[in-house]
Amino acid sequence: MSNLRLINETTATSVASISVTDVFSSDFDIYKITYTMSDASVGTAIDMRLINSSGSIVTSSDYDYARELLGADGSFTQSENTNGTFMRGMGEATEQGSGNVIYVFNPFSSSLYSYGLGQSAGVTGTTNLNFKWIACLKNVASMQGFNLFTANSTVLDTFEAKTYGLRVDS
Repeated sequence: MSNLRLINETTATSVASISVTDVFSSDFDIYKITYTMSDASVGTAIDMRLINSSGSIVTSSDYDYARELLGADGSFTQSENTNGTFMRGMGEATEQGSGNVIYVFNPFSSSLYSYGLGQSAGVTGTTNLNFKWIACLKNVASMQGFNLFTANSTVLDTFEAKTYGLRVDS
């Protein structure tokens, strides 16, 4: 049996970066984050960093990620990075909008790495942009939130996120 609890809802307009704080705690080990966004000008990648218990965005070179762009035309493109300063590919902000889901594991633990995995779907023009990704923050400090930001500082028209805590009972 599992339990899903809504912890936070965040809505913003005209932002290039948004921080959601005080959502990770000892109450849950797994978090589900859903979000939608749009950008009227041009598509831009959305990246993520975690926020530590002091409220600072973690920008150290401790992030690893791998992602796959799944083109509707059958093309597939992989990218990965180790020892980076962010998790890449949380989705793509497009003029038609996109839907995204992220699962974050162990963010509040001070003895385990924090992991993330997710997928997104969006459309830019007539092209479907779909991503799957996995990432790790190789830092055992306790995290309390996350920061999503555009890769090229593009200002998003709209942004809406919901953060849920997931409890799995054995």
